[in-house]
Amino acid sequence: MAEVGRVRVCDPGALLPGGFWAAVAVWLEKPQVVNKRLSGARLEARGSAALPRAEVCRPRPSAGLEQERRGPSQGSAEGDPGPGFGPERSPTAGGPEQAQAPLLAGDPGPPFRTGRAVDLGSLWGRLSRSLADGSPEVLAFLSGPGARSPPEAPQQLDLALRTVIPKRSARCPLSAPGREVVVQDVPNGTITFLPLEENEDGHLEVKMNNVYQIQLSRSKEEWFISVLIFCPERWHSDGVIHPNPTWLGEELLARLAKWSVESKKSEFKSTLSLISILRYSQVYQELKEKYKEMVKVWPEVTDPEKFVYEDVAIAAYLLILWEEERAQRGVTTKQSFVDLGCGNGLLVHILCSEGHPGRGIDVRRRKIWDLYGPQTQLEEDVITPSDETLFPGVDWLIGNHSDELTPWIPVIAARSSYACRFLVLPCCFFDFTGRFCRRQSRKTQYREYLDFVREVGLSCGFHMEEDCLRIPSTKRVCLIGKSRTYPPSEEVWMDEQRTRYIRSRQGCPRSLPGGQPSPAAPQVAADREAHRALGAEAKGVSEACTAAHGAGTPAVELWLPGFHPREKAEPVRNCASLPRDFIDQVVLQVANLLLGGKKLHTGSSQEGVLKTWNGGESLSLMEVARELDRETLQRLKRECGGLQTLLRNSHQVFAVLNGRVHLRDWRRELQREKPPEAKRSLSSEALKTRICWFFTHHPDGCVLSSACCPFAHGPGELRPPQASKKKRQAP
Repeated sequence: MAEVGRVRVCDPGALLPGGFWAAVAVWLEKPQVVNKRLSGARLEARGSAALPRAEVCRPRPSAGLEQERRGPSQGSAEGDPGPGFGPERSPTAGGPEQAQAPLLAGDPGPPFRTGRAVDLGSLWGRLSRSLADGSPEVLAFLSGPGARSPPEAPQQLDLALRTVIPKRSARCPLSAPGREVVVQDVPNGTITFLPLEENEDGHLEVKMNNVYQIQLSRSKEEWFISVLIFCPERWHSDGVIHPNPTWLGEELLARLAKWSVESKKSEFKSTLSLISILRYSQVYQELKEKYKEMVKVWPEVTDPEKFVYEDVAIAAYLLILWEEERAQRGVTTKQSFVDLGCGNGLLVHILCSEGHPGRGIDVRRRKIWDLYGPQTQLEEDVITPSDETLFPGVDWLIGNHSDELTPWIPVIAARSSYACRFLVLPCCFFDFTGRFCRRQSRKTQYREYLDFVREVGLSCGFHMEEDCLRIPSTKRVCLIGKSRTYPPSEEVWMDEQRTRYIRSRQGCPRSLPGGQPSPAAPQVAADREAHRALGAEAKGVSEACTAAHGAGTPAVELWLPGFHPREKAEPVRNCASLPRDFIDQVVLQVANLLLGGKKLHTGSSQEGVLKTWNGGESLSLMEVARELDRETLQRLKRECGGLQTLLRNSHQVFAVLNGRVHLRDWRRELQREKPPEAKRSLSSEALKTRICWFFTHHPDGCVLSSACCPFAHGPGELRPPQASKKKRQAP
């Protein structure tokens, strides 16, 4: 036995030992958080047993595949001294369980295939007897060197059987998943990982080479976490399932020590908790390899790396979700779909290419649509929540960052047909008729909005499920409605409830001061006079939607007046459309503030060598905003980014960093590391094509001489701007 790492843990919040078990639960249930070469882990079974007796308490069975779909429980770090896992903290607690046919005692059966029930009690009884006969020192190792349980007391252990799933990539081909029996001894503060391997007879036995243990100990009021290896001289590292001992003693140990004293709890579910992680790893890698060429031909201005691989990940998730749905329903026909607000259409292209009939609809056509070919059906159209926008023959509706349509998608799905399902991936926060208003200050805005969309789904009669996708985005929680809470015979009554709920959101009041939730909105359906008043507004909005669809299109009666679809032409709101004289006025006003009120020139300064140059002071954006008049601020507020965007756009004059603004000192700019050759050639083309602001306006003139300054010191130095390479090459 060897200790490969030991770290002292400071616990000012008195979270140990509970925090330790919460941290260990993360490594047990979500090892991919630390080991990036893993896709995840699947817990096959949990239970408890006595050591070293052969009589083992039979664990509560749980289906391996069903366990994997539900995902691990969220570990708590609030000082709970109980185990980090066990029957009372099972991730399947509170949810339906699949019946299992346990293996006969002593019969190992096939080596734990996916979906095969495992009798953990029988397995542990056989393993413990084998260890007691051939390797009793391993049983002693389970409780660590400082075992505190009295010898005469039966030593209770918590058990788990997990499968560790490696990540598949071109550089690292998918190796076989590894299986481990995890033994937790709460009184002695140890958790031991016993890897399993199949012997010649097809039975599972402990792989002695890679047994290791994580231990919590206390000495003189100080806490320590250690990592120990049972047989260091025989340790075999594959770099994936069995990491290097140095990595265990440094990287893993550091993470566990940090998590043990963190009190924050996640408000979201575990990643990929509703589908098979192993299957996801396979499908994602296949799709990534298949569609990676899209990155090279991406014609949009958006980041191809992010958008291509994000849509590949979403497609992989949907394909597995639908694959498992077909298996549950006993059908082979692939599901049809409609992607509402499909954007670049790549998700639609992938799903169609993988055999699912479907189409995408968006208010604005994208350049990349022309690259997909005729098999990918994409439509440029305005989507309005009305009886004209129903999809009765479609299995699934998708809302991937669908903005103002997000809360309406559960409604459209519910009214399209009883069999229609949906998945939404919310991003921007919209209510039925405008921006979503927060009502709970105790939650994050994102969490509150997810709860609102979930509430919409429940009000529409769906059983709602939530999952986290593995995508490069901070907003990666999806909400799924796969089944209904009512029978088809109650559809008319349920639709009345939907209508009542939707109308209750009309003019939903904002939160009261202090974060108190505001009273519920009145039921518009109960007030006939109010309903008549809203009819006139609905007519006006319908006319606006008619104009959006085009002349000659009949008016559309909206389900709720006040909904405004996105404009077909994307407005430019980055301060570039503001009048030049207005921008110049704000720049002069802010520069004057930074210089402490020193008068600025309105003409050209004299060229000469400066002894001193006033660089002004640094002010926060809030301090600058206080000095601007209300009308100016309102005008800037209508632009994306407002004041900060205008100052960043005035790159020659200002530098904005960490919320503070100061005048740019071009001496420092020229002293920085030289840019790459490509950028250097572009900057050389722009030399002297604009007048130097400092030469014209600063009280001390430009800090650089005319020969060094990239801007023109006077009209005589101005060069005509040259067209960029793209414009020169354009036909």
